[in-house]
Amino acid sequence: MHHPAEQVLVNCAVYDVVTGAARPDQAVWVDAEGMIRAVGPVDDVLAEAGDTTVVDLGGGHVMPGLTNMHVHLALGLPGHYGDEVQRSNDAELVLLMADSARRALHAGVTTVRLVGESRYADFALRKAIDRGAVDGPRIFTAGHALCCTGGHGWDADALEADGADGFRKLTRLQLRAGADLIKVCISGGIAGQHEAIDTPQLLDDEMAAVIRVAHDWGRKVTAHAGPADSVRRAVELGLDCVEHGYELTDEVTRLMAQRGVWYVPTIVVSRCEQFFRDSGVPGWLMDRALAAGPRHWESLQLAIGNGVPIALGSDMPPHAAYDETSATVRELEFMVEAGMGVADALRSATVRAAQWLDAGDRLGTLEAGNHADLLVLRDDPTRDISALRTLHLVMKGGVVYRDDRGMARKARR
Repeated sequence: MHHPAEQVLVNCAVYDVVTGAARPDQAVWVDAEGMIRAVGPVDDVLAEAGDTTVVDLGGGHVMPGLTNMHVHLALGLPGHYGDEVQRSNDAELVLLMADSARRALHAGVTTVRLVGESRYADFALRKAIDRGAVDGPRIFTAGHALCCTGGHGWDADALEADGADGFRKLTRLQLRAGADLIKVCISGGIAGQHEAIDTPQLLDDEMAAVIRVAHDWGRKVTAHAGPADSVRRAVELGLDCVEHGYELTDEVTRLMAQRGVWYVPTIVVSRCEQFFRDSGVPGWLMDRALAAGPRHWESLQLAIGNGVPIALGSDMPPHAAYDETSATVRELEFMVEAGMGVADALRSATVRAAQWLDAGDRLGTLEAGNHADLLVLRDDPTRDISALRTLHLVMKGGVVYRDDRGMARKARR
């Protein structure tokens, strides 16, 4: 079990995700509870901290840890991943998920939003991570995804129901288990063999039942969704967030912006041919995913242009290799290529994600009173989103989990 140690990080620039500016010659004081005590000019912080361990970051750039808002630690994709999940017993499943959680943390993802897992194992893993028994990011989870009979994800452990009463019950089952949010599949998608991306799958009364129960319990609802019409209907019923949105339109993105409905584009999933090949997915799935790419890209550009609030999510495992970086970083690079400013992209993975999770008072920014979840980069993120490729240190809750250069080991008093 790791315990945070009181320390002052010096010789660094601190990236302010709110303003998009980097402040040079800063120090970050982390206390023994793993919280940030102070951030500011190095002389001021050192004078206040007194005889505290000092860690020299060698001129690195410090920023908040990343939040990935579309994660499956037990990825049920047809192919090697799905086969491994389906073959595993409960103990094996938790260990498989724990390995994915550790790798995500090492990739700089200090918080994840899980949007569909198996057998309620995510709740056991969340408890173990919170207790410090397992290394992994902070977990916000939807428990099982919900779908209609034969709907998207039914063969990847989404729970099936039909009718408003059926969906009310499934929603309450996730809440009973301790779900932080609800995930519902309202249309077809890439990974369903007997459906199309634009297949509508829930009727209005079914969507309304999920949204009403979740909102009554103070939880948000996010929807796996492909076609614009399904999205429009859900938005009008009070949906909080759209996943993928493969076929959004100008009209629907304007409606989303007007209603304050968020978008998690997962743009990597329609342009990750090598990952699909490595994962052994069936040919039909890879063909459908790659064919969706141009329209998916257009949807992202419309959402950016019309001011839809956007949060980072990869759907691919956060740590998965992609173009010599991780899927999480590549997703951010794609968002910038699609027209999002660098500062906005970084906000989508930090302060804005924390806002959606109602955790902005403790996550997403580097300020006194927040958890000490931070990354150290060699390069300046104000200049180029690809500075994230130079990540070399990951801290979560005041504990260093990755330190490629051994900086934390060279601490001095």
